[in-house]
Amino acid sequence: MTYRSIKLIARPKKEITADIFSITSQDIPEPKDGEFLIKMTHLSLDPAMRGWVSADTESYIPPVELGDVMRASGIGEVVESNNAQFPVGTRVMGLLGLTEYALSNGQGVNPIPKNIPAEAVLSVIALPGITSYHGVFDVLKLSADDAGKTIAITAGAGSVGSLVGQMAKNLGLTVVGVAGSKDKCQWLTDELGFDHAINYKDTNFVEQLANAVPNGIDFFFENTGGVAQAPIFERMNAHGRIAVCGLISEYDKETPDPGPSWLNIIKKRLSIQGFTMPDHFHRIPEYGQALGSMLAKGELKYRSHTIEGIESATTGINLLFEGKNQGKLIVKL
Repeated sequence: MTYRSIKLIARPKKEITADIFSITSQDIPEPKDGEFLIKMTHLSLDPAMRGWVSADTESYIPPVELGDVMRASGIGEVVESNNAQFPVGTRVMGLLGLTEYALSNGQGVNPIPKNIPAEAVLSVIALPGITSYHGVFDVLKLSADDAGKTIAITAGAGSVGSLVGQMAKNLGLTVVGVAGSKDKCQWLTDELGFDHAINYKDTNFVEQLANAVPNGIDFFFENTGGVAQAPIFERMNAHGRIAVCGLISEYDKETPDPGPSWLNIIKKRLSIQGFTMPDHFHRIPEYGQALGSMLAKGELKYRSHTIEGIESATTGINLLFEGKNQGKLIVKL
C-alpha cells in the first residue's frame, strides 16, 4: 500500500505557489523497534509556514530542506506500534508534516483525548492555543489585576487573535480587535464578546480606533504589521507592553515596510517582546492542560475552516495570506 505526502521542492520567489510543492506517493513503512505508524486524519495550515519554506537560516527554526516533507502540525491515530508508550489506537498530535502517514519514535508527539473534536484540538489546544496562551500569560503577563485596562489585537479574527481576545476578556480587560472584513468584525463582537472590532480597510480606521480607546491602549498583541500597527503604537499608554507574534502582512514583501518611530518606546517606557513557540515546546503538556480546562468550561469559542484532501493544502495555504480563511485552517484527510 502507498500513501501521499507533500514535499518542498523549491523556494518561493515571493508568494507561496503550488509549484514549490510536489505530491509524492511512497510505500507505507513498517515501524521498527521503538517506532509506531500514525495514520493522519487532520493537518494544520499556519502562517508560520511562510517562514518555514524560505531560505532564511537565521530564523527561529531551520527552514524545511528541499526534498523533505513540508513541516506541519497534525492529528492522527496509531495504527501499528512497536512502542509500549504509544499502543495501537492512541490518538496523537505533533509536528508530523503534510502527509497521510507518519513514522515516529515518540519525540515531539503527544497523546490527546479521543473525545475532543479534531477541529477543537487544532483550533484551541494545538499551535494557535499554545501561542495565544504563552503570549497572554508569559509575554504580556496579563492577570485579573489588569481588569479594566485595554488590549488591542491585530488579526483579531485569526486563530491566535480570537483566542487572545477571549482570554483577555475573561480577565476583565477591554478588548479591541482589528480584522479585515465586516463579517469578521461582527463575529468578534457578537459571538466572542470583544468590546470593539474595527476593519482596518475602512477609510476612517484611525478615527474609529481613537474613539474605541479614549483612555489609550495598555497592551498590544501584534499579529500582522501593516496599516494598523502605527496607529495602535501611537496610542500606547506609559509602561505598556507589546507582544509581537507575527507580521503576516510583511511575509511576502522583499523590503519590509518601515515601522513606527522608536521615540514612543522611550517616551512611554514601552516593553516590546517578540516570541515564537519552538522556544517553548517543552511546555506544550502544561499549556494543553490549561487550554483543555478553558475549553471544557466554555471559556473559549473557536471557528474552523476545513478543506478536504491532502492535495488541497498546496493552494489552500494561501487563504491565510489573502485573509480568506474563516477561522483555523485545517485539512481533513
